[in-house]
Amino acid sequence: MAHLLGADGISLTVGTRTLLDDVSLGLDDGDRVGIVGPNGAGKTTLLRLLAGTQQPDGGRVTRVGGLRVGLLDQRDDVGTGATIRDLVHGDAATHAWASDASIRTVHAGLLGDLDLDAPADTLSGGQRRRVALAALLVADHDVLFLDEPTNHLDVEGVAWLAAHLGDRFARPGAKGALVVVTHDRWFLDAVCSRMWEVRGDGSGQVEGYEGGYAAYVLARAERQRTAAVAAEKRDNLLRKELAWLRRGAPARTSKPKFRLDAAAALIADVPPPRDTLELTRTATKRLGKDVLDLEDVTVAVPRQDGQGERVLLDDVTWRLGPGDRYGVVGVNGAGKTTLLALLAGRREPDSGRVKRGKTVHVAELSQDVGELDDIAGARVIQVIEDEKRSVVVDGKELSASQLVERLGFTRERSQTLVRDLSGGERRRLQLLRLLVAEPNVLLLDEPTNDLDTDTLAALEDLLDGWPGTLIVVSHDRYLLERVADRQVALLGDGQVRDLPGGVEQYLELRRAALAVPGAASSGFAPAAGGDGGAEGAPDAAAPAGPSAAEVRAAKKEINRIERRLSKIAEAEARLHEKIAANATDFAAVAELDAELRTLAAEKDELEAAWLEAAEVAG
Repeated sequence: MAHLLGADGISLTVGTRTLLDDVSLGLDDGDRVGIVGPNGAGKTTLLRLLAGTQQPDGGRVTRVGGLRVGLLDQRDDVGTGATIRDLVHGDAATHAWASDASIRTVHAGLLGDLDLDAPADTLSGGQRRRVALAALLVADHDVLFLDEPTNHLDVEGVAWLAAHLGDRFARPGAKGALVVVTHDRWFLDAVCSRMWEVRGDGSGQVEGYEGGYAAYVLARAERQRTAAVAAEKRDNLLRKELAWLRRGAPARTSKPKFRLDAAAALIADVPPPRDTLELTRTATKRLGKDVLDLEDVTVAVPRQDGQGERVLLDDVTWRLGPGDRYGVVGVNGAGKTTLLALLAGRREPDSGRVKRGKTVHVAELSQDVGELDDIAGARVIQVIEDEKRSVVVDGKELSASQLVERLGFTRERSQTLVRDLSGGERRRLQLLRLLVAEPNVLLLDEPTNDLDTDTLAALEDLLDGWPGTLIVVSHDRYLLERVADRQVALLGDGQVRDLPGGVEQYLELRRAALAVPGAASSGFAPAAGGDGGAEGAPDAAAPAGPSAAEVRAAKKEINRIERRLSKIAEAEARLHEKIAANATDFAAVAELDAELRTLAAEKDELEAAWLEAAEVAG
């Protein structure tokens, strides 16, 4: 593999903090590196030093002659008067790039719902991010440096970007290298073959690990275990030396014994999984039977072009019980945040109703955490203590200071004024503020924004033991699969659709929808990460389809069938458990097998009916 770029003993100090100290790194053809570390550790700084947009205090960065380097910064600057076409292609003639299949792929993946001649200064933050990313991907760079490329991208956009970068850099004989800073752990696992951890502990060191995020977590844990064993050795030696000094040399007869576990033992002794049954029982005691029910709810918003309205939710019925934990994914602009607003009581439906249980106490984490502006002069620990001095988490009583420390605020940092906190710290503080109020329904809107991977792990650990009803809107697949027991999707058709197969099923549904001619005009337009665009007008040349009443009836039938299929899946799981428990009782097994066959026949009929209804519903 050809060497492309190297850092030779680079160092950088900001104020009194040493971010990097005598760090040496290298990039070769085919390298796909993910950079992780605490917020403020210097990940973005390292990226800029390697890209050449910032210079180190000491050491040097070397590159092979003629190396073309591209950097996606977190700042998406847009020139006044420039169009999207200008930003992506500059003054290149249309025929020069339109004939390139790889460029057309980028257009379809990131710019499919945007007008290339639209002025760029009117774009939303998410749309600007996609345009900046597209401009970088269509250029012919040897090394790509991406700083938080998944920000503002939805689940579908993240999956597309991972597939595109994998196809470009991971294929056999691939040229060039990729370096990415991101908190999206699924993306790191899907794309990266190596990890660099910026320590952020004042040492200024960067540790290297082979493999993606999962391999990095395992290797880091093993390193920490080895370090703990070494520390235990030193402690044992010190204790024995003290005993020798007290009792004399003749009494020192025993030899030290050290237990070194194999790497396999590290993952053999895993923590117990979340006890869903126990948490549901606890939540039921606190909440009662009724929590939140959407009954025949319809919500519409004005179209961006001012031509009529766009229906976000169409006659939706969705019931949330005590202890339910849902992850919500969907097309940007399909109504995910609106759905949370309905559940939180910040918005009323245009028709239908939202029924609330008498004991429901809802807490909502918004995307912008502007609620902290009113207490900017308070200290972190003061904010939490003003809410409550202690709270019970996972069966243990934690003081405010312990809870603050659990989510990454050191003792010194807990005395910081709110106005001086970083974006990630403000998000952590707002979440803590919600939790100590002990709500029994928690609504989280993109909670992973601005959080580093270690803080995300701590957040998931905290939510694991939290009893109550949890609704999470997020593009972070790792988070959704960790904290949610079930997932639903908003596909842009006005319905809340159950996803027994999780995010992967959602992506399959989206691919199937986009494969249907005219899908983009029926509310299923590509949405690789914008903040919601206007719904296109129906194709006048398309053949006449079913009536609105037939479509609505078909959608209701689909919802009914999906609910029944979910119940059948649960019944099948119970029957399989019973068969295993009665393996030696042939009569019981035969009876249980007959029940399984009956359920299988019903499932076949329902799946056929689902396909028929889906054809009508579009």
